[in-house]
Amino acid sequence: MRSESRHKNWNEIKTNDSWAIFKIMGEFVEGYEKLSRIGPCVSIFGSARTKENQEYYQLAVRIAQKITENGYGIITGGGPGIMEAGNRGAHLAGGTSVGLNIDLPFEQHDNPYIDKDKSIDFDYFFVRKVMFVKYSQGFVVMPGGFGTLDELFEAITLIQTHKIDRFPIILVGTEFWNGLLDWIKKTLVSEGNISPQDIDLINLVDTEDEVLEILNDFYKEFDLSPNF
Repeated sequence: MRSESRHKNWNEIKTNDSWAIFKIMGEFVEGYEKLSRIGPCVSIFGSARTKENQEYYQLAVRIAQKITENGYGIITGGGPGIMEAGNRGAHLAGGTSVGLNIDLPFEQHDNPYIDKDKSIDFDYFFVRKVMFVKYSQGFVVMPGGFGTLDELFEAITLIQTHKIDRFPIILVGTEFWNGLLDWIKKTLVSEGNISPQDIDLINLVDTEDEVLEILNDFYKEFDLSPNF
């Protein structure tokens, strides 16, 4: 009897997995259709737990506002904290403000600064990550936790392995990121796990002007144009 029960449950799992393919396809289709029309954008990542009165929240607002005023759109994860700050800065500048929200049991909810027609909800992290990479021409990475690190190293790996074209990866906050970069240099490079030139994929800054300078230099080098 137990054997029959286990067999039945396994068949149910296989059936559910098969139907999940259509849900995944639907998320890809919606993402492609909405994001293919937004123009050059920069993704801003960071902690959902950062509060409005904290330094990095305010800095993220200024960064998003500055780069939006210079013709770039903003893509965030659509939630609170740094994500809200990024959308808020884009909203203040009257530019494109995109939110790629993920369904989570805690922390995540839509912030009010996303353009109404540019908010997309995802159940699958991997679909959402494809959208970030495919439709961003730069990553601005504010202080954050595991999710932020996941998105950061995903982007670095894809560029390092030439799966996607190179674009700027900008870490904001010298005090926050220095320890990680030191470990990468002293451990990963010295052990031969990455090449010394891989470090060049990462920029470390502290101000909104530095972020904009890196983005503009990249666009000039590759003869690209923002949304003007």
